[in-house]
Amino acid sequence: MNTKAKQITIVATVIPLLLIADQCLKFWVKTHMQIGEDIPICSWFHIHFVENQGMAFGLSFGENIGKFLLSMFRIVASGILVWFIVNGIRKGISTIYVVCMSLILVGAVGNLVDSCFYGLIFNESYFSVAQIFPPEGGYAPFLYGKVVDMFYFPLFTIDLPWGGEYLFFNAIFNIADAAITVGTILFIIVYFVRRPQKTITSLVKDKKTPTDSEEK
Repeated sequence: MNTKAKQITIVATVIPLLLIADQCLKFWVKTHMQIGEDIPICSWFHIHFVENQGMAFGLSFGENIGKFLLSMFRIVASGILVWFIVNGIRKGISTIYVVCMSLILVGAVGNLVDSCFYGLIFNESYFSVAQIFPPEGGYAPFLYGKVVDMFYFPLFTIDLPWGGEYLFFNAIFNIADAAITVGTILFIIVYFVRRPQKTITSLVKDKKTPTDSEEK
């Protein structure tokens, strides 16, 4: 299998599998748990249901306008990432970059699905388990749905010098958040440390065939 075929296989496998896993888990949580409900798997790993306005690890900014801008940003970013992946494979970029961008795309699209459609197809989860396609309609219009998070890793607590405790790691996230984080960190490591011959800059530059004088 040549490099291009290998990269196409990676993209066609990684992106759909992670997106399906992300959405299946979110659907299960949304239809089996109420907000704030906690299922301890072990002392340092819980399934804890929360919803947020869309940024990774529960971060948010603004109100409705912030939510709208974030959803639009995800749509634009997803389109750009698709272009980078397709163009990168065509131009022969390193496979590791294809993996990184595929993971980041999973993160963007995974949470974008929540924002676009969950408000339309689910009702609220505050006082009961949510219904899919409730008779009264969903809880929010298109682009204003909330993102479902569930992974909670309260690993350990640190005693602070000035008193009190700090819980590490207290963020709650989902598969899409994990994918975009891993993809971004891996990209930074590869780009600034490994720096393979085919860098990301080759995506926006045409290949240049060296002349005889250049080869000499």
